[in-house]
Amino acid sequence: MNDKGHGSAEADAQGVEKAQDKSPLYLRIRDVLADAISAGRLQRGALLLEGPVATLFSATRTPVRQAFALLEAAGLIRRFDGRGFLVGQGRSGPKRVALTAEMLGLDEETPGLRKAPAWEAIYDSLEREMVHLSVFGRHRINEVELARARGVGRQVARDALTRLEALGIVEKDERMRWTLVPLDEQRMRDLHDIRIALEPVALTLAAPFIPPAERRAMTERLEEALAVYPDLSVEAMDDLETDLHITCLGYCPNRELLIALRRARFMLNVSKHIIGVSHRMPADEPFIAEHLAVFRALDVDDGARAAETLRHHIAVSLPKVIGRVGELREAHRPEVPAYATPVAR
Repeated sequence: MNDKGHGSAEADAQGVEKAQDKSPLYLRIRDVLADAISAGRLQRGALLLEGPVATLFSATRTPVRQAFALLEAAGLIRRFDGRGFLVGQGRSGPKRVALTAEMLGLDEETPGLRKAPAWEAIYDSLEREMVHLSVFGRHRINEVELARARGVGRQVARDALTRLEALGIVEKDERMRWTLVPLDEQRMRDLHDIRIALEPVALTLAAPFIPPAERRAMTERLEEALAVYPDLSVEAMDDLETDLHITCLGYCPNRELLIALRRARFMLNVSKHIIGVSHRMPADEPFIAEHLAVFRALDVDDGARAAETLRHHIAVSLPKVIGRVGELREAHRPEVPAYATPVAR
């Protein structure tokens, strides 16, 4: 009887572990951080930054950013001066501590987390390089040379390119060679047409499922950002874009609709990699007030107005993006890496 009970308990534990493995990474990160806060391993006032936390979890910044948003909505952390989050509430200043795996209760046996795929180590910088290069036309990408330039194996380079392919940044030609897709005005217009048609529909379907606390936290971030603009980091601007166009729309129950939108979201990457990096921060804030108008409509359950406001926001953003890309093309000469070869058209 005892053996049977022990076997049943062991099977239950394995089932729980498998369930944890299947939950989204950002939820697992949130749970680990929440546990560390409640247990006192992360003290009140401890400063949390995306980069160091992502490193500890062997993750990219995106799931860490999502976990932070949920912890902020739950009142466990609060935003600090646009540069990170502080544990707990109140007016205490930041405690700059070196985060360790032990503080978070992490060790090699911790279930439910995962080692980061090797391609993630090169992906962010590669995406930025590819987006900038796409402004200057079509290029053929040599997988072997890319691997050599980044000091990784060919499979790692291929995995990174496959990720870029999913976003429409690269594609394979008729001979199955990697090709960087040029970012010309017609392509930008085509992608915006998709967003104008589909994002308002996705928002309408998502609205009933967006947690009110999370929505309020997003609204507060927009209000704070509007008050201090242009004193915002590129990362903070990207967070605000992610809140509406990815996190909120991610609650849409129509998964096929979200898949159809995935490639069109490439336009968000364009702004992220140009504004404040190779291009000056706009004198007038580019989208914060427009995002706030969408959230104001959501706050009063006016889905139709929220959808129409989002549609207008996307429509008026197109000339801004085209203008920034045009200025980048005129003001900079492309630095063509060894793995890329311009393709004449």
